[in-house]
Amino acid sequence: MRNPLLSAALLSVATAACAAPNPQAPAPAPSPQASVPATTSTATPMPTAAANTSADPDKVIADGGIKVPGWTGRLDPRAAASGRTLADTKFIGMGDGFHITAGPAATYWNPANTARGNYTVQATFTQTKASTHPEGYGVFMGGTNLEAPNQSYGYFLVRQDGKFLINHRASDTVIHKMVDWTAHPAIKAIDASGKATNSLAIVLDTDKVSFRVNGTEVHTLPRAVADPGGPNSGTAGIAGIRVNHNLDVHISGFAVTAAQ
Repeated sequence: MRNPLLSAALLSVATAACAAPNPQAPAPAPSPQASVPATTSTATPMPTAAANTSADPDKVIADGGIKVPGWTGRLDPRAAASGRTLADTKFIGMGDGFHITAGPAATYWNPANTARGNYTVQATFTQTKASTHPEGYGVFMGGTNLEAPNQSYGYFLVRQDGKFLINHRASDTVIHKMVDWTAHPAIKAIDASGKATNSLAIVLDTDKVSFRVNGTEVHTLPRAVADPGGPNSGTAGIAGIRVNHNLDVHISGFAVTAAQ
């Protein structure tokens, strides 16, 4: 079931954020070593499939499906409600990692990658071509009930314009926005050929959760917020990969490792 303690903590952060002056004002650009301003959170209902009109529809990928033993996945609810399936996207092993040719946006995971306590989730992503619109890719942690309506996980993404995002999906219909798309100089934007490589990590320590890109911390979250009910109450679960729609991404070095 969805972790109500984590959701409550995120909403508590949102309440505190609402008291801050001028919440719509853009934050100053951080230095490469600086974290972004304090986390804010809002619960955002997801639109229905009928409301999803776009000039960039989900692609249908030939010979699609998840083709790596032990791995599974799930499309975002909006795409699934419109009749799309995992056969419309492709997840394969390639070289020393994985390759995703995305149709609809989806999460991918192997249940063996379940962690608790202090641990790190990390992977290196290479976007191989520019997308029509900036779309995110990255890692998630603390996944529970991933195939149910009350799915829950926290995710950390970057995209081709050099921005990052931190969200918590609380159910099929609710996403808590922790840090909206924010530019940071540590993130490599795509080059003239449409390519970019970025290494992402979520590092869970005793006192904080650190979000890092290419070795630079871009944001932190107090561990007490992530685990409001005590140790591991919000961060224990499955870790995996998230890739938004119509991206072509190679992933290497995906690992979930316990702190030494």
